[in-house]
Amino acid sequence: MNWLQNHWYRITPLHLILYPVSLIFRALVALRRELYLSGFLPSHQLLLPVIVVGNISVGGTGKTPLTLALAEQLIKHGWHPLILSRGYGGTAKKPQPVSQSSTAAQVGDEPLLMARRDLCPVWVGADRVATAHAALQACPKCNVVLCDDGLQHYRLQRDVEIAVIDGMRRYGNELMLPAGPLREPVSRLQSVDAVVVNGGDTAGKEYPMTLGGEIFCNLLNPGQTATAANFEKPNVHAVAGIGNPQRYFQQLEALGISFTPHPFPDHHAYSAVDLSFADCDAILLTEKDAVKCAAFADARYWVLRVDAQIDPALIDHILRKIDPHGLQTA
Repeated sequence: MNWLQNHWYRITPLHLILYPVSLIFRALVALRRELYLSGFLPSHQLLLPVIVVGNISVGGTGKTPLTLALAEQLIKHGWHPLILSRGYGGTAKKPQPVSQSSTAAQVGDEPLLMARRDLCPVWVGADRVATAHAALQACPKCNVVLCDDGLQHYRLQRDVEIAVIDGMRRYGNELMLPAGPLREPVSRLQSVDAVVVNGGDTAGKEYPMTLGGEIFCNLLNPGQTATAANFEKPNVHAVAGIGNPQRYFQQLEALGISFTPHPFPDHHAYSAVDLSFADCDAILLTEKDAVKCAAFADARYWVLRVDAQIDPALIDHILRKIDPHGLQTA
């Protein structure tokens, strides 16, 4: 898949070959959405607000950091959020909670990352509707649902749709799969409630978001922290198995760290062999990768925690959508 993704962000002859297939895919996507909007395919409404954080393209755009930031802000405003995820990459199919002791192989790397932030309950399951009902029965205090991904999962009705855009790559060649990176056409953004741009410039009614972090935690001993100044060593290696590894590498460069980059596919299942670098003084990981490396990590493994900085106007906009009369109080 990586070789194909390389073609999505530039114009190549492969686009001409795949373009007819992408037109078929676009027609099927439009038909499916219309079937749900018309009620021909059933959708289910919960008795509390549902906020979906998703994207229209394949690959990471920053959905998970934004979901965590929104959960934190909702809590500050007196809400009790519940995070739902499909648990991509995990074996869990039936609805289940994600705990600190869960593994990425069971529940997926992103849900485990979110659960370890310990902000609110996190549940995973292949069927989002069934997962929502099971989670709310187990967590009756929760009064708002945050869906990490799921913009195209129309079986679960939503009150707020947020689409996250990678400000560096935007929409690539603006073609639908498989000729381009898009799951839905760019015109789909006209119907969402908010478009959030992760890095890069914003335009019109888009909301800016940046990812920031300067503190590294030792993977084996999280209480031990370090800054960029601690990695002035000759053999530092950086590992990123996320949707856009270059974003992580650029963040390390901005901190003034010299390193050898090692990009891996998104959601890569790491083994000790993958990270057995010769002449290695330190290995710098993303949080998403770190949850899959603890079993074989040693003292050289460090994790950079990043947090999303979001526009306060976005929070105000969401609160008006889910509580138009201001009835929710802190």
